[in-house]
Amino acid sequence: MARAILAEFLGTALLLAVIVGSGIMGETLAGGNAALALLANALATGAGLVVLILVFGPISGAHLNPVVTLSAALRGESAWTRVPPYLLAQVAGAFAGVLLAHAMFGHPAFTPSTHARSGAGQLLSEVVATLGLVLTIAAVQRHRPAVTPFAVPLFIVSAYWFTASTSFANPAVTLARSSTDTFAGIRPGDVAGFVLAQIVGGAIAVLLAGWLWSPAPAPAPGEVVAVAERDVASGA
Repeated sequence: MARAILAEFLGTALLLAVIVGSGIMGETLAGGNAALALLANALATGAGLVVLILVFGPISGAHLNPVVTLSAALRGESAWTRVPPYLLAQVAGAFAGVLLAHAMFGHPAFTPSTHARSGAGQLLSEVVATLGLVLTIAAVQRHRPAVTPFAVPLFIVSAYWFTASTSFANPAVTLARSSTDTFAGIRPGDVAGFVLAQIVGGAIAVLLAGWLWSPAPAPAPGEVVAVAERDVASGA
């Protein structure tokens, strides 16, 4: 459990460092071209997420997201005893990741964001993004667990572009991004609406997944790696 909690902390911290850091770099180099900055931000986030899931998945499942942790527990794929320490590790790790990104780029430790992200379209986007993320995880974990490290980042990268909110889909990420007044930030006053929309999206996804697929058994530590090796060996 201690290793799993540390994995969730480190994984979420590195995820936020990737999101915020690539946002700063993309905006700096794009010369005012918001589309180019978003493309850089999305690709860096997707690439980083592949690596983080591969590294930390065998230890903690690489949830890196309170909604993912809660949905896994609701579907019987993870023990409820993991939920409180995972959520604390994810939130703490998210803020640590913002601090790390700011330190690398010479920004103040924490600065409240002024980036407004409000309105019905943004909230609907968060419902859709979180629903899609949880359904993706439920499906690939049930049928092709070895492709999880690739399916999840691919969905996130696409959702950066097809949602009006650029797909936060993660309460810990949302909270931490309110403390960075950079390209990736979100105004603190808009956080509650985003988090509520994410919870709604996750709840809908759990209900849909329960109807579409029966719960997969919770993997034992190291089982993700074993499944991946088995699929590679069999040519799956």
